[in-house]
Amino acid sequence: MRFRLHLFICENRRPEADARGSCAARGGEVVRQAFKAELARRGLHGEIRANAAGCLDACAQGPVVVVYPEGVWYGRVRPEDVAEIVESHLVRGEPVERLRLRELEGGAR
Repeated sequence: MRFRLHLFICENRRPEADARGSCAARGGEVVRQAFKAELARRGLHGEIRANAAGCLDACAQGPVVVVYPEGVWYGRVRPEDVAEIVESHLVRGEPVERLRLRELEGGAR
């Protein structure tokens, strides 16, 4: 396997009138760019990949980030949270509890 982990960052865009909102409107694209920059800064871009994702069906809690293959979901991620997620979870293996969406993990909806 080429990458140890994949990050799927929702960049789904819904119409402005949609009550659920969208991860793109909440900054999903900026969050993905922040992950890419932080991974490159730490020399991790060859083992962890930050991917743009379409709808993950959780935009009301967006921007949403999912870490695979672990299946850890994060919600309301802001660019200033990225370094903490990378250091705590991706480097040390300790998920950032304050941002987790446990209700979406393990297929529970």
